[in-house]
Amino acid sequence: MSTENSEIEAVEQALRSAMLASDLAALDGLVDDALLFVGPDGSVLSKDSDLSLYRSGEQRITTLDFQGQQIRVGDAVASVTVLAFVSGVHGGHAFEGWFRYLRVWHRTPTGWRVIAGSVSASQG
Repeated sequence: MSTENSEIEAVEQALRSAMLASDLAALDGLVDDALLFVGPDGSVLSKDSDLSLYRSGEQRITTLDFQGQQIRVGDAVASVTVLAFVSGVHGGHAFEGWFRYLRVWHRTPTGWRVIAGSVSASQG
């Protein structure tokens, strides 16, 4: 396994932990200011709108189990797809199910940051 793959696995795990803990400081450090993220309903979120979901408590993730992670690393960019079983609350409504995430990480002078991504409902 390459050093870059290990680095991406580490930031993916840090992101998972930050999402589960609603750790705004950690999320702020892992998500790029230029984030574009497509949610399961087709909405496009910026970094501010994504973090405000956690800040306000509108989104709370209680289970986030990653499976089947695939990583591709280029010169200064990495793409990750992962199947995840997710449960929690969003907009006051409980949810659970299988979701497919796609994230694009880019290398910055201070480390890897998520700059783009999407999530969609999937089958386990």
